[in-house]
Amino acid sequence: MLMLYFSGTGNSKYIANLFSKKVNAKCYSIEENIDFKKEIKRHNTIAFCYPIYASNVPRIMREFVSKYVEELKDKKLIIFCTQLFFSGDGARVFTDLLPKGYGEVIYAEHFNMPNNICNIKIFPIKNGEETKKYIKAAQRKMNRICKDLEKGKVKKRGFNKVSNLIGKSQSKYWPNIEEEKKSSIKVDSDCIKCGLCVKLCPMNNLNLANNGIVHNNNCIFCYRCVNACPKKAITVLINKKPKVQYKGIE
Repeated sequence: MLMLYFSGTGNSKYIANLFSKKVNAKCYSIEENIDFKKEIKRHNTIAFCYPIYASNVPRIMREFVSKYVEELKDKKLIIFCTQLFFSGDGARVFTDLLPKGYGEVIYAEHFNMPNNICNIKIFPIKNGEETKKYIKAAQRKMNRICKDLEKGKVKKRGFNKVSNLIGKSQSKYWPNIEEEKKSSIKVDSDCIKCGLCVKLCPMNNLNLANNGIVHNNNCIFCYRCVNACPKKAITVLINKKPKVQYKGIE
């Protein structure tokens, strides 16, 4: 079995690694520089894990799947998505990336994880001890998932009509926002030009120039740079300086 994941600030990485350790699966971030075509061909079951953005699959994962879609044609699929509260059909929307008849979903599940959008007051940031309830809940759910898989039980969270309607209530506005806000990144005068955001960006969207950080209009709002900046100098999507940054699952 093979696990492939994208994680902006560590939540989906935690779920991907948790599952992979329990089922002895190979686990790779889609950002890694490996021969993914070869790896996918070698395995019959492919698991995917990603954060859900307004009931949509992140663009970086969509682009990855598009690149390797032919290798997924006859594969069994396990789909995990991480969410803040609910995403409706967050796991099901992955199947929209595949042509009809490609891939057989044998399990799909959603995991509630801590918020990483650190500059919206209504969504408080939780770090350290405050994240443990999420970890414990994720571990309990993963234990159940592994038992279900051992028994051959198929469960597909988010594939019913109600979940689909809930998902569409969020997702129909996202494509326009996603396109319009590609250039929303802002860097304020607190920037010390350390270049950390440049190294961390999964889209290679940032560059360090003589006058500071410049971007290439290709942001996907993963919030990795916003939460990592040592001076809280960078914002995306919502240009409000964060007071507390999300440190991820420890």
